[in-house]
Amino acid sequence: MNKRILLVEDEPGLVMTLTDRLRSEGYEVETAGDGDAGLARAIGESFDLIILDVMLPRRNGFDVCRDLRQRGNRTPVIMLTARGQIVDKVIGLKLGADDYLTKPFEMLELLARVEALLRRAPADAPPPPDADSYQFGLVHVDFSRAEVRRDGQPVDLSALEFRLLRYFIAHRGETLSRDALLNEVWGYNALVSTRTVDVHVAWLRQKLEAHPRHPRHIMTVHGLGYKFVG
Repeated sequence: MNKRILLVEDEPGLVMTLTDRLRSEGYEVETAGDGDAGLARAIGESFDLIILDVMLPRRNGFDVCRDLRQRGNRTPVIMLTARGQIVDKVIGLKLGADDYLTKPFEMLELLARVEALLRRAPADAPPPPDADSYQFGLVHVDFSRAEVRRDGQPVDLSALEFRLLRYFIAHRGETLSRDALLNEVWGYNALVSTRTVDVHVAWLRQKLEAHPRHPRHIMTVHGLGYKFVG
């Protein structure tokens, strides 16, 4: 499957040039013309890499990068800017950007950096259906035995909590709505509300996260649902 790249850029000419070249290299490219739209697409869809301009309408690239990282999104980010000051590069990298290019830049240099980041990025495909176990942080999940351990100690999960965790792991990196979780974990005929999903997510966080109020793995995507990062 081709790698998916999100290009967040407001200069139409540059959008066309970059999109055409990246697609000719075999990448799937989606675009957003301002910071708000870019952030919404980045948290609502799955991408392998984000190319993010700093000077954007509505929300600048620094803010987009910061908000993505605060939400637990670890998609590699290359930041683009017309400004060359060292301070801008430092700010971008401190906010979680992976690389930085100053306009104007050579297309071959951008392509080389894209390829390098995609090679470094961890594979985020879900575990195969027949996987026996999965590890994230201090948590080890044994699917065949339906057992969970945290830092070597057994964790007591209900059957529903285990199904919810397994679904999160199988769809890690995806933003999952509460309705989708109800349909897939509770069943289409379950007479429960989306508030039930929130309660069970809170229980999972209490049992699995080191700091449940500031989770690193079961992330809230405000206004959309939840995303598992692990």
